[in-house]
Amino acid sequence: MLIAGFPAGAWGTNCYLVAPAAGEECVIIDPGHQAAQGVEETLKKHRLKPVAVVLTHGHIDHVASVVPVCGAHDVPAWIHPADRYMMSDPEKSLGRSIGMPLMGELTVGEPDDVRELTDGAALSLAGLDFSVAHAPGHTKGSVTFRMPESADVPSVFFSGDLLFAGSIGRTDLPGGDMDEMLDSLARVCLPLDDSTVVLSGHGPQTTIGRERATNPYLREVAAGLGSAQPAPRRGM
Repeated sequence: MLIAGFPAGAWGTNCYLVAPAAGEECVIIDPGHQAAQGVEETLKKHRLKPVAVVLTHGHIDHVASVVPVCGAHDVPAWIHPADRYMMSDPEKSLGRSIGMPLMGELTVGEPDDVRELTDGAALSLAGLDFSVAHAPGHTKGSVTFRMPESADVPSVFFSGDLLFAGSIGRTDLPGGDMDEMLDSLARVCLPLDDSTVVLSGHGPQTTIGRERATNPYLREVAAGLGSAQPAPRRGM
């Protein structure tokens, strides 16, 4: 399997391209702010043909390049219905203006083909299988994507802004909720095998085992303690 990722834009949001191998079809995950050029360069480098864009949530740092990427390749975008409005109204999802100079660089709106994700859905795209888990807390429509273990790689978990290396997503923006975040961590993350590779929306990759042992939020959830403290800010 091929997973090519790069941080994009003002918030360093990780965009991932996933394919069975070089020269085949692929899925694009979270093409955010200023990600379009990186997507095209990665497609060319690995000779990939995109078939879909899938989104972990609707914040502008994860969806800003959806319209140009989907339009250039005539592919659909998948998003949870609770976050769909953010593609057309990003400032509402932030509770503030993100600034006119930055807004001038964005293509706000929906691509021509938008499809909605549901909890527990099984997506088969580009010869790959993704299981979808609704994981609110960062936003109401946050989801994660998990790929099963295969002969050559362990299970891979695209956590969006639910779980980071050493931290979790912020909950202080509209739609954020710490109680929901803790519930999502317990329900979605804790049952995963320690060997599961975590590819998050920001920062380096990690594993569930490493986070179970060292991430203060996941440790507290595992111990049944919970936490009322806000997470360090990362991304939107």
